[in-house]
Amino acid sequence: MTKSWMVRAERNGRLFDAFKEQSAVAIGWGAVGDLGQVKNRKAIADKVAATWPEIKPQGVAMAAGQLHRFVNEIGVGDMIVTYDPSRRVYLLGEITGAYRFDQIVDPADPHVRPVRWEGEVSRDLLSVDSRNSLGSISTLFRISSEVAGELKQALASGEPIKVEPLLANAQAAEEDVFESMASRAHEFIKDRVNALSWEDMQDLVAGVLRSLGYKTRVSDAGPDRGKDIVASPDGFGFESPRIVVEVKHRKGAMGAPDVRSFLGGRHPQDKGLYVSTGGFTREARYEAERANIPLALMDLDELVKSLLEQYDKLDLETQQLVPLKRIFVPAWS
Repeated sequence: MTKSWMVRAERNGRLFDAFKEQSAVAIGWGAVGDLGQVKNRKAIADKVAATWPEIKPQGVAMAAGQLHRFVNEIGVGDMIVTYDPSRRVYLLGEITGAYRFDQIVDPADPHVRPVRWEGEVSRDLLSVDSRNSLGSISTLFRISSEVAGELKQALASGEPIKVEPLLANAQAAEEDVFESMASRAHEFIKDRVNALSWEDMQDLVAGVLRSLGYKTRVSDAGPDRGKDIVASPDGFGFESPRIVVEVKHRKGAMGAPDVRSFLGGRHPQDKGLYVSTGGFTREARYEAERANIPLALMDLDELVKSLLEQYDKLDLETQQLVPLKRIFVPAWS
């Protein structure tokens, strides 16, 4: 019987593109070495403990469990899923071969399984319960048959899933429950922000800039949205620093031509901020790095992080765009 698994592309989806391009998934703990001939969890735990003697027993158990699943429990034909938090898409595929120790994906993540990728599914197409279940912070965990079925259905139809609420039962036993709650809450806040209209998204970005001490001028909606917001100390753009902001609220990732177009209308003294809820291609990020003015690219994940960092300083009008409640959990020393 085939199983279904989530393998995270590290925090913030750093390896998502590499997974896709190399037709593989990979995990870390590379210093433990090749595990191709290690067939049980106890032997892997011994290797982990010998490699990192400073790690506490629960840390050893967690690492050994992840590695054992990746090396010995995932089977050929199993469904594999990874996630890009920048674009809010799940990439679905099938394991096509045995484990190998290889740096093809990333030198820091040399434990590799080959994959045949089948396509992407927008997070918006899934039920709330499935999105919650897939929010585990573990690098690797098993996905329930119900959630796997939703993913496959969404991939085939491209339509939102309409189901009765399910109890999320694909929990990773080794995870920190409070960190998991924070991670899931972060993804649901991203869902809420992504559901804003273009005008509200523009106002949200302007509100975050005001919380940082700038005064803002927001452009009216129109066909030319190359300069949606101007932020400056005086509010008119006469005093430095003058930050020119473009906001793109759409599903598609912005590419290098979009960044070049934005840069084309800038003055030498300007600083640029390009916000895209659909994320950016690798070429777009390279274009920003070599821009002739300071330019920051902000995807949805980064926007929400800034929103949360500044939330208490936001004006009431901006807070009402994304109403949030603060909760408290025990702190562990």
